[in-house]
Amino acid sequence: MLKDKRAVITGGAQGLGEALTARLLKEGCRVLVADIQEKQINATVQTLRATFGDKIEGMTCDVTVEGDVAALVDKAVQRFGGLDVFVANAGILVSGAITEFDVAKWRKVMEVNLVGQMICMKHALRVMARQKSGAYIQINSKSGKKGSFKNSAYAASKFGGIGLVQSAALEMAALGVRVNAVCPGNLLDSPLWVNSLFKQYAQNLGLTEAAVRQKYIDQVPMRRGCVYADVCNVVMFLASEQAGYMTGQAINVTGGQEMR
Repeated sequence: MLKDKRAVITGGAQGLGEALTARLLKEGCRVLVADIQEKQINATVQTLRATFGDKIEGMTCDVTVEGDVAALVDKAVQRFGGLDVFVANAGILVSGAITEFDVAKWRKVMEVNLVGQMICMKHALRVMARQKSGAYIQINSKSGKKGSFKNSAYAASKFGGIGLVQSAALEMAALGVRVNAVCPGNLLDSPLWVNSLFKQYAQNLGLTEAAVRQKYIDQVPMRRGCVYADVCNVVMFLASEQAGYMTGQAINVTGGQEMR
């Protein structure tokens, strides 16, 4: 669907980001993939080059540092001659009770998930506006639609992200640039959940990790967690011309758990 499109993705070193990178390549994109983890991004690029050759390049980038993001977009334009798709996937999650939340950690979540999104938009959309074409896709969350228990920083950042998407979409619509968000459900088999969230939520809820997993599955009408392919399918659609009349949307991929 995306043959010869020029794409950038942030947070692409592992998990959902790596899956999205592989899918962009499979759909025909040339991809510049970025992440703050230098060793991991180099390993991911090396792995994917075995299948996709020089269609993929990598770069370290901290989305909270404007100079890094500007350099990322500049490199894409220099290498590819333009920018058709930007997938803003970089993000972090730190949970905790609001009455005990460390303010510095709360601010850090906002800095990455919201300020980082604004910085990416600023530089990617500037290029797309000059071209009068392009698709910017923010990876948001179901927590951008509904408050999340002992997860105020993440939910606040994701609610803000949807407001950012809608506002940017209004600015870009007349210029032929589309700005949308995807709101996945719980990716229960992802490194984020397996290595971190099950432990955090088990502590917050006073449950075992196995009980936490079952609790989250039971909340989904379709009775399973979200998987990478579910998200990739929607992102590829939004990146393509098939979604040419869609902008300012926040698409749920939640198995029916969130319907607003």
